[in-house]
Amino acid sequence: MKTLIIVDAQVDFISGSLACKGSDEALKHLVELIESDPDMAVVYTADWHSPTNGSFEKNGGIWPVHCVENTEGAGLYQGFYTLSREDARPNDKNTFKKGRCDDVEEYSGCLGTNAAGDVLKDFVTGDILVAGFASEYCVRETLLGLREEGLNAALYLPGVAYVDEKDHEKNLADLKKRNIPILED
Repeated sequence: MKTLIIVDAQVDFISGSLACKGSDEALKHLVELIESDPDMAVVYTADWHSPTNGSFEKNGGIWPVHCVENTEGAGLYQGFYTLSREDARPNDKNTFKKGRCDDVEEYSGCLGTNAAGDVLKDFVTGDILVAGFASEYCVRETLLGLREEGLNAALYLPGVAYVDEKDHEKNLADLKKRNIPILED
């Protein structure tokens, strides 16, 4: 079985306060991949911060305010809700929220939880593809975390966007050094 984890494909990372470079192209590739493989499971992570999250500049962190719980900016890409496969659309079972603790920076989606309290790293199985936003932060940490758990996870490069191109390139070089598979199509 193959599972696609789409990391933080949320409005604030697409067109909002932390818009990532290449997000529109990445979303197009993700939708095409999902539609082309009817047997692939699809899982989503979502940053889900309170207004007092410590990662925000206004609260002493390094990031602009983003993905505040129950706001438009925290919403997943609307195109996922119109996928032809109903089981691949975001729902309470396949959406794992992270970043809920104000004083812990949680880039990795591995400990994200769904509405039933399932933990992502315990929920996914088989061959895992990781994609989404941003390559050098949340995608990277989710991928590394899954591999640390002994899971067979690879990066799906066409479905990735990034904050900074140089940091994105450094991330890819480091993943290659670690012998982590990077799929380019």
